[in-house]
Amino acid sequence: MSQKALVIPSKQAPFVLTTRPIPKPGQGQILIKVESVTLNPIDQRIQSYGLIVEDYPAVIGYGIAGVVTELGEGVIKFSVGDKVATSGSAGKSDFCGYQQFALGDVRFTAKIPLNLSFDKAATLGVSLETPAIGLFGPYNAKLTSLIEHPGAHKGQTILILGGSASLGQYGKFILLSCPWYSNIITTALPTHEILLRTLGATHVVDHRLPAEEIISMIKSTTANNSIKIVYDTISDAHTQAVGWGVLAEGGHMVVTPKGDAETRTFAWTYGSPHTPPHYEFGEKLWDAVYGWFESGTLVPNKVELLPGGLEGIVAGLERLRDNKVSGVKLAVHPQETA
Repeated sequence: MSQKALVIPSKQAPFVLTTRPIPKPGQGQILIKVESVTLNPIDQRIQSYGLIVEDYPAVIGYGIAGVVTELGEGVIKFSVGDKVATSGSAGKSDFCGYQQFALGDVRFTAKIPLNLSFDKAATLGVSLETPAIGLFGPYNAKLTSLIEHPGAHKGQTILILGGSASLGQYGKFILLSCPWYSNIITTALPTHEILLRTLGATHVVDHRLPAEEIISMIKSTTANNSIKIVYDTISDAHTQAVGWGVLAEGGHMVVTPKGDAETRTFAWTYGSPHTPPHYEFGEKLWDAVYGWFESGTLVPNKVELLPGGLEGIVAGLERLRDNKVSGVKLAVHPQETA
């Protein structure tokens, strides 16, 4: 049996819509009919710069939601017909979402409530894992896990640089953090302030201001330069200047590219549960997802659905590359591919 898939034929080659076999689930795996897959900026960089993926032809796409159609050996956690969300695995085409059927690793898959759309559920994946693993994983900032100790950071201040970008790229971070941090400062466009405050931000600063002005405004909201945690979803020269300008001695800053740290703790994060150091934490994270959705703790991203099924992905990735997406997650329906 074959399916339609958007494939990168060779390193840095343009995407091609083609067919490939529908994979068979092995032990601890399920086969998912992909109803929705979301686009992430890293997808465009993988194709354009040849990052992360080594084996070609390759399928990518890491925020996946759909219906379980087949169970692999030993799977008792899921049943055929379950609505699920899962995390794609970079470098393993069968586990990625730019195709009509994908495998899911049951450790990093969650059932989703019946009242939650596939589009909303597909906004997980990178958007949840990158910040969670970056802050609480064993090889990054290594903060006390909010999964096991929900009140561990109560009363602390956290700064999220790129609040609207985190909604579009790593948005689950602010949603994941809201219930436990007393003071959440973020930078974003003013047009996103109402939404960010609804999600739990206590202060929203216009990210277009000069770094010195942002630093001054942030410090005016905190006591004794008390910001111990900075999560920089953008990690360019401007946001790095702000982050280092407000981070207290002994504090932690998590960024996406590597850099230098001086006397404070710097952590570069690769936010995937599909690497051995992250297996245990990733499984605990995904085990918590259904309850978070059901309780309303985890509020899904806003979604913009692109037409054309898999054929709509390339234009969507170009918009992400050109910074023409803000405050929403782009998604496509692979089953609608002509």
